Amino acid sequence: MSDGDRSPRLRVTLTRAGAATPTYATSGAAGLDLEACLDEPVRLEPGDRAAIPTGLAIALPPGHEGSVRPRSGLAKRHGVTVANAPGTIDEDYRGEVAVLLINLGREPYTVKHGDRIAQLVVSPITRVEIELLDTLGDLGETSRGEGGFGSTGR
Repeated sequence: MSDGDRSPRLRVTLTRAGAATPTYATSGAAGLDLEACLDEPVRLEPGDRAAIPTGLAIALPPGHEGSVRPRSGLAKRHGVTVANAPGTIDEDYRGEVAVLLINLGREPYTVKHGDRIAQLVVSPITRVEIELLDTLGDLGETSRGEGGFGSTGR
């Protein structure tokens, strides 16, 4: 944050011709839209995945991470989503942001230059100190205990 500025600042460099600055689609949007920056369309057959360049390099605010998330409309209409959702961008990464898309739909999908392909949510992070214990039982029992997937019955 800068003096007098209460909002963290995302610094962006356009690394390719035709790249678009990320924008919030609405005043209440949590994520910035990321657009494909392509020299030619990329066809994703069902089951295919590809790293789609955005033409952006970013510098996240100190103490923050970038979370690359799917666009719900793209997933609903075409079955195309972010393969490693959410993809994490660390604060110290300075390379080009790419979005790993996968086509989980039944039909081929073509990604074109300028398509909104994902959203970037910038969030504060908490770094923890690791304390190695012989057993977690020394911390007391919990109502869930070691119950894993589906153990809460909900």
